[in-house]
Amino acid sequence: MYSYIIGTVKMVLPTEIVLENNGIGYAIQTPNPYAFHEEESYKVFIYTQIKEDEHLLFGFKTLEEKELFLKLISVKGLGPKMTLPILATGSISGIVDAIERENLLYLKKFPKIGEKLAKQIILDLKGKLGGIDTTIPIDNTKEELCEVLKGLGYKEKEFKMILPKIDETLSIENQIKQALQLLLK
Repeated sequence: MYSYIIGTVKMVLPTEIVLENNGIGYAIQTPNPYAFHEEESYKVFIYTQIKEDEHLLFGFKTLEEKELFLKLISVKGLGPKMTLPILATGSISGIVDAIERENLLYLKKFPKIGEKLAKQIILDLKGKLGGIDTTIPIDNTKEELCEVLKGLGYKEKEFKMILPKIDETLSIENQIKQALQLLLK
């Protein structure tokens, strides 16, 4: 239905963003809403889910993230709402690598993914993820990471001790994911 929407982010909520385009505010569920900043313009890649009782938009910052999402929701037993936490806490390259190497432990760390579903993901997707670009852009922005963590409600003393453990070669989105994983341990 929609491939992408270019617009200005008007609201960042815990599970979604509101993207305004031509006076219309689209509620778009996204793996990491806090990767978007209010009043900034973005090109958001869209997946539309139409059901009898609801129409949902799922949005992604990159085409690669959308492609991985589409592959994951093709797995029996794995729907869009279960796939978002996987993309929120795992990196694209990490997820692809885990599937290709049959790393059940990595896949089972995601919410609601047990051994049976992890095996199904590997069975359905191993060898079929070659078209997804897993290169990671370099972005050294500890300041931005701190601001995002503060925005999520963490106190500086809570996240200060995990900052040295964050891989600075990761994009800011993946640094946020890594920080959240460390904070939740």
